[in-house]
Amino acid sequence: MASHRRPKPSRPRYAGVLTTTAAAAVALSAQTAWADPAPDPRKKGVQAEIDRLYEAATQATEKFNGAKEKADALQKQVDSLQDATARKQGELNRLRDKVGSLAAAQYRGGGLDPSMQLMLTADPDTFLERASIQQRIGERDVNALQLFEAQRRELQQQRTEAARKLAELEETRGEQRRKKAEVQGKLAKAQKLMNSLSAKERAAITQKEDRANRASARVDLGNEKSASSRAAAAFEAAKSRVGLPYVWGASGPGSFDCSGLTSWAFRQANVNIPRTSQAQANVGTRINSLGDLRPGDLIIMRTDLSHVGFYAGNGQILHAPKPGAQVRYESIARSGMPFMWGVRI
Repeated sequence: MASHRRPKPSRPRYAGVLTTTAAAAVALSAQTAWADPAPDPRKKGVQAEIDRLYEAATQATEKFNGAKEKADALQKQVDSLQDATARKQGELNRLRDKVGSLAAAQYRGGGLDPSMQLMLTADPDTFLERASIQQRIGERDVNALQLFEAQRRELQQQRTEAARKLAELEETRGEQRRKKAEVQGKLAKAQKLMNSLSAKERAAITQKEDRANRASARVDLGNEKSASSRAAAAFEAAKSRVGLPYVWGASGPGSFDCSGLTSWAFRQANVNIPRTSQAQANVGTRINSLGDLRPGDLIIMRTDLSHVGFYAGNGQILHAPKPGAQVRYESIARSGMPFMWGVRI
């Protein structure tokens, strides 16, 4: 009887009749016995999207920085105009008192002269246009009224300019708020995607960043000569910040975004440069070739000029790269950002 039994199908034949899901499970379990599972394409897509959101957040950060810098400058102008307007109003009030005293003296002397009546009207322009009336008052009175009118006009101009600057400031503040919301929105989306990963997958991403940060301490910078004494001083200041966190909108001394690091470092060398990477791209002398860069030169990255760092020598960049990373050295070629040009301050 046993000899007539149907032989058991071989494992390959049995695998061929499994459902697709079961076959995948068998293949996965067999593979696990020998090696780690292949990366889940879906998870790789999630990580790529996180990287994309971080990059978009850093680009929006530079626009936020630009709006903030403009708003800060406008606020100073508005404050100055308002102070000047207040002073001018005080001067005008004193002149008005003087004109009033002249009018009172004329009234006590036998009635208010028509010229003084015109002087105290809301529109003194008509007074100065009437030569016949000018002849009826003394030169001192004419001078007083002319000064009063000049001050009045200047005050009105200052008020108009202050109102215009205030409107521009409010518009810029609105842009700043929109860019802040954009940055925060992209970072929130990235964090949500990060939370969708397993603890093991999140740990792998963290370990990757940790390795990049640790490798920064072992980078070989070579012995290239610095671009200038100021650039060398700024570069030394930046080197002292290695290991501190990237924080969007931050400009030191305990955390930085990309242009926050470079602008802070140059301030330590008593050099003021613009706050944003786009503005920094257009100061100093442009260096178009990587081979011509020297340590301390700025490196402008990405086609929209939204990233900046220091050339550190030996093909390395010292920068604050992105959210979740630290100020560190990195290979320019492996940074994932296209080099546009260098800037020598």
